[in-house]
Amino acid sequence: MQVFWFIPTHGDSRYLGTSEGARELNHDYLKQIAQAADQLGYEGALIPTGRSCEDPWVVASSLLPVTRNLKFLVAVRPGLHQPSLAARMAASFDRLSGGRLLINLVTGGDQTELEGDGVFLDHGSRYKQSAEFIRIWREILSRSHDGGSFDCNGDHLSVKGAKLLFPPVQQPHPPVWFGGSSAAAHELAGEQVDTYLTWGEPPAEVAKKVADVRERAARNGREVKFGIRLHVIVRETDDAAWKAAEELISRLDDDTVIRAQAAFARMDSEGQKRMAALHGSGKKRTRAELEISPNLWAGVGLVRGGAGTALVGDAKTVAARIEEYAALGLDNFILSGYPHLEEAYRFAELVFPLLPRKLRGKLPGRIGTGPFGEVVANSYVPRVSQS
Repeated sequence: MQVFWFIPTHGDSRYLGTSEGARELNHDYLKQIAQAADQLGYEGALIPTGRSCEDPWVVASSLLPVTRNLKFLVAVRPGLHQPSLAARMAASFDRLSGGRLLINLVTGGDQTELEGDGVFLDHGSRYKQSAEFIRIWREILSRSHDGGSFDCNGDHLSVKGAKLLFPPVQQPHPPVWFGGSSAAAHELAGEQVDTYLTWGEPPAEVAKKVADVRERAARNGREVKFGIRLHVIVRETDDAAWKAAEELISRLDDDTVIRAQAAFARMDSEGQKRMAALHGSGKKRTRAELEISPNLWAGVGLVRGGAGTALVGDAKTVAARIEEYAALGLDNFILSGYPHLEEAYRFAELVFPLLPRKLRGKLPGRIGTGPFGEVVANSYVPRVSQS
């Protein structure tokens, strides 16, 4: 089991849907979150993509020298990137980081944003383009280890003699992650990606996705790993966790929610449609209406696009829910919480010790007490002066 955290390059706050409690987004703050995740033992960090975010490649590159082990899940965007350029970027990052790159293949689901970026393909055509893109990308990187080149004449993308002179550290290429809920997305996952990523739906729905992608992969003679993207609200008691969930959306009003849901409704993303369906009209506020599965809460999705659900509860409960997902075949958990700096510590301190994991995390570590009851790191107790 691998646990990842999230770098909030679109901003961070104590409350959703309002500027109250918001934090200035700058490199110092992003560095704090990355270093916390690195030191606490998270496997890596997802960096989001889109016009509401800072550029993921620039952010990831800036965080390399201030972290030691943390891997970065960074997006490539068919239609925005060309596969040969994306291959060179990936190889450079992988070499300079010592193999700390993971690739997030993002097809996109917001037609308005895509058109602003110069992409005018419909949903089905975008997935065909993505399939061609990642095939060319993979072949260029894979053949770079023995100096080979690659030709491809596709419907959307073509290359002739594509070649990479300096190969990546990871062989045959940095692992490719990908998420999507449509049949076209599942087919692409089964054909070409290494890890299929779902947003946080109830376990029964996730199980259906896993089974479908696994079957499609088997038809291609492949095996695929699985992961899930979730928010977490964990506290020392269940009551405290649910109180924190209510507090997170306490500044929302119906007008804000309605505007957000109208924007999401314009998207042709199947995953976004599934997220929206979890909380109905978007006006619901009570725990009973937003708890769509035991301890799975859809409140985040009222105003946040993409992953919109959170696991809510005390440490034992949240750990148990994670193990339920793991039992479905999920190996990777990409988590986040508001604010991301404090919640990275809270989750690591409360939940890491309860997970059946193979992590390089340092918690709980050796912690002793000094002569006056103070906490002493690494069990080092200084001598007490007799004066």
